[in-house]
Amino acid sequence: MRTGRCLCGAVTYEIAGDLLATAVCHCDHCQRQSGGAFSVNLVVRASQLTVTGDLQTYENRGQNGEVCVRRRFCGSCGSPIVSVMTQPAGIVAVKAGTLDDRSAVAPTVEVWCVDRQPWVELPDMAVSLDRE
Repeated sequence: MRTGRCLCGAVTYEIAGDLLATAVCHCDHCQRQSGGAFSVNLVVRASQLTVTGDLQTYENRGQNGEVCVRRRFCGSCGSPIVSVMTQPAGIVAVKAGTLDDRSAVAPTVEVWCVDRQPWVELPDMAVSLDRE
C-alpha cells in the first residue's frame, strides 16, 4: 500500500496493488502544471486509487479541443494529485511528489519526449516514447 497527501494535508490517498508503470512526462502541460521540466507519475488503474478529501478539477484540452486529461488538485493548497486520462479510460497518473515515501520511486518510462527540455538527461529509461 502506497500513501500520499497534498501539501496542506486536506487531501490524502492510498494506492493498492502493483503499479502499471512509473513514468516521466515531458509534455508542455505537465511542465506548466508541475512548475518544472517534467512530471513524475505513478500509473495505476483508477480502481486502485482511493482519495479522501475534496479535489478540484481542471479539464485539460488537447489541440483538437477535446478534454484529454482531467487534472485533479487540492482546492486549498493547489497541490496536483492525480491526472485522469480520457484515453485509455480507467487509467490515472498519481503525482509521485505527493507520496509519503518517495525513496523507492524509479521511473522506467518517459513520454512526450518531443517536448523534453534540451538540458534534461535521465538515466536508465527502459522506454522513451515520442508522442505528438
